Amino acid sequence: MRETPSTVVHEAPNTSWTRLFVSAENLRGYGISLALGSLLAISGAFETQNLPLWVRFAYWLPIMLAGAFIGGLISWKLVAIERWARSPFLSWAVVTLLVSIPMTVIVWAVTGLAFQDKLQPHALPYFFAPVAIISAFMAGLLTLTNQAPRETYGAPPSSADDKPATIRFLERLPISLRGAEIYAVSSEDHYLRIHSSRGTDLILMRLSDAINELNGIEGAQVHRSWWVARGAVKDVERGDGKAVFTLTNDTQVPVSRTYAKALREIGWY
Repeated sequence: MRETPSTVVHEAPNTSWTRLFVSAENLRGYGISLALGSLLAISGAFETQNLPLWVRFAYWLPIMLAGAFIGGLISWKLVAIERWARSPFLSWAVVTLLVSIPMTVIVWAVTGLAFQDKLQPHALPYFFAPVAIISAFMAGLLTLTNQAPRETYGAPPSSADDKPATIRFLERLPISLRGAEIYAVSSEDHYLRIHSSRGTDLILMRLSDAINELNGIEGAQVHRSWWVARGAVKDVERGDGKAVFTLTNDTQVPVSRTYAKALREIGWY
């Protein structure tokens, strides 16, 4: 769905295994799983209505937590693959499929051993559809609630003998902005407006492609239509649950609610 991803512009993954247990997004996933599992138990979903209520809870809650753990592990690994990590729809589809396969086996095994006293191989395929429905719902909720801003990273310190890193996006600047400091890039229909120390100008490009080429300038996507250089933020105004960045050139940039929490966590304000 996207071109081959850059190897540098990405959301830096947390490589610690504790991420699966204590990160905000995974704790949220466990909470949603427990809530959905309780709802499935109370409603007697998928032909469990004839079981005692405590049995339904004992059946659904561990299964839903197992699904949340597997989903968290898969999502954690996908962060390293930008093509999937940066496309919400593709992430949702991939996570749904990869969670559904092992969870189908788990649900089939638990159901067979707990309620039928034996495993029935011929029944295994029939568990895939209901498991995939629940997995898709869970993955959709988490995809919507866990979106994080795409970040670009400044060039590492270099010695005097090193050549300066090439920032591909700067090669696309119109002549009037060559050599300028980039403050922000905003989307206007099919064009991008470049906000810089030498004024503004338009180029024909997608914002997602521009962010791919902005490595070397520390910044982040703060709104679906805005990328901002971190060093260009002069002030932050907050109110009514919203935030607005004021840049060095006094341009005001809205901060999306989708990204606000993540930006606070990485120290933007």
